[in-house]
Amino acid sequence: MMVHLKERFGFFFHNRWLVFVVAMWIQTFAGIGYLFGSISPIIKSSLNYNQKQIARLGVAKDLGDSVGFLAGTLCEILPLWAALLVGAIQNFIGYGWVWLIVTGRTFPLPLWAMCILIFVGTNGETYFNTAALVSCVQNFPKSRGPVVGILKGFAGLGGAILTQIYAVIHSPDHASLIFMIAVGPAMVIIALMFIIRPVGGHRQIRPSDGLSFSFIYSICLLLASYLMGVMLVEDLIDVSHNVVIIFTAILFILLIIPIVIPISLSFSQERRVPAEEALVLSESQKQDPENSEQDDGHEIIFSEVEEEKPKEVDLLPALERQKRIAQLQVKLAQAAAEGAVRIKRRRGPHRGEDFTLLQALKKADFWLMFFSLLLGSGSGLTVIDNLGQMSQSLGSNNTHVFVSLISIWNFLGRIGGGYFSEIIVRDNAYPRHAAMAVAQVVMAIGHFFFAMGWPGAMYIGTLLVGLGYGAHWAIVPAAASELFGLKNFGALYNFLTLANPAGSLVFSGLIASSIYDWEAEKQAQQHNDGQLNLASVLTSFLNMDEPLKCEGAICFFLTSLIMSGLCIIAAVLSMILVYRTKTVYAQMYGKSRT
Repeated sequence: MMVHLKERFGFFFHNRWLVFVVAMWIQTFAGIGYLFGSISPIIKSSLNYNQKQIARLGVAKDLGDSVGFLAGTLCEILPLWAALLVGAIQNFIGYGWVWLIVTGRTFPLPLWAMCILIFVGTNGETYFNTAALVSCVQNFPKSRGPVVGILKGFAGLGGAILTQIYAVIHSPDHASLIFMIAVGPAMVIIALMFIIRPVGGHRQIRPSDGLSFSFIYSICLLLASYLMGVMLVEDLIDVSHNVVIIFTAILFILLIIPIVIPISLSFSQERRVPAEEALVLSESQKQDPENSEQDDGHEIIFSEVEEEKPKEVDLLPALERQKRIAQLQVKLAQAAAEGAVRIKRRRGPHRGEDFTLLQALKKADFWLMFFSLLLGSGSGLTVIDNLGQMSQSLGSNNTHVFVSLISIWNFLGRIGGGYFSEIIVRDNAYPRHAAMAVAQVVMAIGHFFFAMGWPGAMYIGTLLVGLGYGAHWAIVPAAASELFGLKNFGALYNFLTLANPAGSLVFSGLIASSIYDWEAEKQAQQHNDGQLNLASVLTSFLNMDEPLKCEGAICFFLTSLIMSGLCIIAAVLSMILVYRTKTVYAQMYGKSRT
């Protein structure tokens, strides 16, 4: 009995679903950057910063959240637990030092040094993000859409979860939130870091996977709905601290519930022993053309098929297309064997194989993906960064409501983007970027609602832009792993994330802010028109550093129309990528449907 129980516990600790559930918990700490808006006021007041200085700290935070080259590299050369430990140390040192400075426990540093600390602290979450995605995409190579969508969803919802946890502390010292950000993630990561890893037997698709993913999706929807309800209740009603504790306890229960999946799979009688898993893995690697190491002849034939096949083959139904391609492969192989044709060898890998980052940077598909992401996610991040001013310009004082709503829609967009893109891939053997094009069209409509400023436009625009923006971060990592392989996924993913701050810098930092200031100056000039006298000049001089405010839908009308147009361009780029990669997806997923 004891031997049997010990064996079952061994199954549990080597279960890929355990890795996935723990990765979900870790991802809640990969969203600490979303809490910057909550800690910036205490930094501003304690260090006597002005708004421009706080904005520079915000830029450092955005860069730290997106620049993950070191994280991607270390995840390739070190065990994942070691990379997680590096991230935990960075997080602890960066935000821990900020806490010491803010609370006066150590001497203050110049602004540039504070920017470095914020960068280092926030950059720690790129290790959490990369390690979780790399391990789970390798453990679930046949379910990349749902896996990436769920994990990125928890990262997006992390700010709301940590905010609710902080509400329990109920400390009058607001600097304690900085302390929680410094210590909390480090403690959790160190406790769980040895679980995050690729495990054996993970190439199989089991009948229980569908039910398990459905259960996880249900928990995600329940979690999002619950958090939205709790935020509204705590905002509208003055609830007691005991009620806050109960709310947070229920939140913890919802977060812990998914652990029943690896428990039930590990302790059920149908569980395979590890030796059998390893055997099935070995057999699947021999049979699976996507993951097996093909001989040179087969790779060459595949590359020749892309050049020799008639264009009308791509227009055929998936089953017929597979038959025609298979026939062409056989003919080319026979011709090559007889010396009738000379097969040309191409340098480097082909789409669907393992690329290094330098090899991927030479491919048009990679740059199409990058710029489509830059235009789509950059326009979405522009809304997130300016949501407060957008709501105020339309006369709403409930800015925090829209901030909370777009966080929830962002989460659901990531979950839904992974789910629906997987249906497109699995059921139709069609490129995943078709789902991204749909998401970008949805965002374009959302930006149009923002531009019009109709009654209720803030709610509809927040819904559509939040869903579309979130979908990007479920679809792109999964598609990148399919087109450019899993071996260097960490480096590829972290390069693609640079599209986010690049888009924010151009669209929010230049376009949106410039147009807003221009419209505000026009309104100020109209307001003072004909009233220029000595008193107004002195008043203007004394308040010259006070920022101008813009009122009305005109403030973001032109910006929102530009963002809508950029999303349409992004959708076109996505569809070009769909056209270019149809054959790859047909080869990769078509056989699973026959």
